[in-house]
Amino acid sequence: MATDSATFSCVPADKLSQSAYAYAAANLHPAILTHSLRVWLYAKALSQREGSEYGSFERLPLLFAACIFHDVGSCAAHNGSQRFEVEGGDAATSHLRAHGVSDADAHDVWVAIALHTSPGIAERISPLARLIRLAVTIDFKRPAALRFTNREEVEAIETLFPRGDIEKVLGDAVVNQALVTVGAEARDIKAPAASWVGVMVRSARENPEWHGVNKSF
Repeated sequence: MATDSATFSCVPADKLSQSAYAYAAANLHPAILTHSLRVWLYAKALSQREGSEYGSFERLPLLFAACIFHDVGSCAAHNGSQRFEVEGGDAATSHLRAHGVSDADAHDVWVAIALHTSPGIAERISPLARLIRLAVTIDFKRPAALRFTNREEVEAIETLFPRGDIEKVLGDAVVNQALVTVGAEARDIKAPAASWVGVMVRSARENPEWHGVNKSF
């Protein structure tokens, strides 16, 4: 479990970032919250190494918001009729607009969140979406993404915010949302067959006796 001091030193001090963190902390499972903070640290480090506009002081709050909200669709408060990625994007957009963020910037955050489980699209559709996608896949140790970090960085970030059971917690959260959705048409909207969640739903149905991390995570 992350310490309060680690979180305090990690979250940007501006009002938008502080309010976004407070919202996420009030709604997310602790393991998903610390995953989101690790994603933030990877995305920030990558943005600054690459000289991205999102590594600048003015744009960092948008980067933080995209990171901290990217899995908000997995929580009960945002378990709506749409895919969890879309629900998270909608939640972020509402929060950003309520804090005076422009429609254009809010939409950029929405795109980054809505597409963060879409390989080959997120990396190319916008600089922010690329950063979020890479940071997420770094945290899940996908081999293609690990070239964007190094062992020392990973060890430092995981010391601040230990991994816990993030793969099982997040996988179970989004799969269970889909499994309890009533009606075939509604389930197809919530978890399209070819989507990340849809593939995990199929795995859960094919392996009912399996209680570990979803085999298609």
